[in-house]
Amino acid sequence: MNIRRFVPDDFEEVFLIEQEAFSDHDTFVYINFYEMNMNGFLVAVKNDEIVGFVVGYQLNENEGRIFALAVKDEYKSRGIGTQLVHAILKIFYENSIQYAGLEVRISNVRAQKLYQRVGFVPCWVEKKYYFDGEDGIIMKIRTSPQCLLYALDNPLQKQVIPIRNGPAFKTPDSI
Repeated sequence: MNIRRFVPDDFEEVFLIEQEAFSDHDTFVYINFYEMNMNGFLVAVKNDEIVGFVVGYQLNENEGRIFALAVKDEYKSRGIGTQLVHAILKIFYENSIQYAGLEVRISNVRAQKLYQRVGFVPCWVEKKYYFDGEDGIIMKIRTSPQCLLYALDNPLQKQVIPIRNGPAFKTPDSI
């Protein structure tokens, strides 16, 4: 498996994974992420097939945010999600982002366990966070050189990737 930057030709496969994984995202928000923050949009590829993706962006001077992480159902429990999280944390760390945060549905115990294995700590619950009224757990981690230890034999992981594309690195207004 290889982790690489998202390219426009990946949209169709990412959309399908996104629709399988999330009920409340607007798929076209990913176009905005790519246009405004292409270095924080990574895909996992196995045998020329996109099997997962992660989208992260710089929230403020010190904190990065993982907006979305998804892996195709048939590829779950193979460590792909973990590798994607490590890849985005590595990019955050290399760009002097000290903390990373995310939210996860209170019902998504599988994802909560993945994030805790990586080192995320549950911080608080946001009541009715999601569109359907479900609560969300806010989780955070401090980025560290350990993020670099998980850089597998992956060409993307062997280079420093700036998360900013010039001055436009903030969340798109449509999110």
